[in-house]
Amino acid sequence: MKAYFDQISQPQLKILIPGCGYAHEAEYLHQKGFTNIYILDLASTPLEAFHRRVPSFPENYLLYENFFNHRGSYDLIVEQTFFCALHPSQRIKYVHKMAELIGYNYRITGLLFDVPLNDDQPPYGGSVRAYRDPFTTHFKILRMEQAQ
Repeated sequence: MKAYFDQISQPQLKILIPGCGYAHEAEYLHQKGFTNIYILDLASTPLEAFHRRVPSFPENYLLYENFFNHRGSYDLIVEQTFFCALHPSQRIKYVHKMAELIGYNYRITGLLFDVPLNDDQPPYGGSVRAYRDPFTTHFKILRMEQAQ
C-alpha cells in the first residue's frame, strides 16, 4: 500500500478507511501530510489506541460507528481486509454501500485475502472470483493483482 500512497500527489483527497482496525495506513498517510483521512471502526479499542499513538490526528475524524450506517462522500476508500472480516452474506450489501460512499470517477484501493481462511468466523478470506463478481456490479476493475 505504501507504494500506492506514495504516488498520490493530492494530499487533500477525502479518504475513508472502513473497518480500520489499528489504522496503520492512516498513520502513514497522516505522516505524509494527508489532511482529510477518516477512519471508521465498529470497535472503540483500536480507535482509542490509534488516538494515543497519533495524538495529532483530528479526533473528529475517528468514526466509531457501523459502516453500513455511515453517510458521506469520499474521493478514495482504502479497503484493508475489511471485506474479509464481513460474513460472505454481507458482501453484496458492502459493495452497494461502497458505491454509495465513493464519488463518480474516484477509487477504491486495497488489500484482500486470496485464500479461503475460515467458514465460521472472520477472517473469511476470499478469491479473485469472490471479489470480481460483486464488485463488477458497481465498479470498473482497473487492476487486480497479487500483493508482493
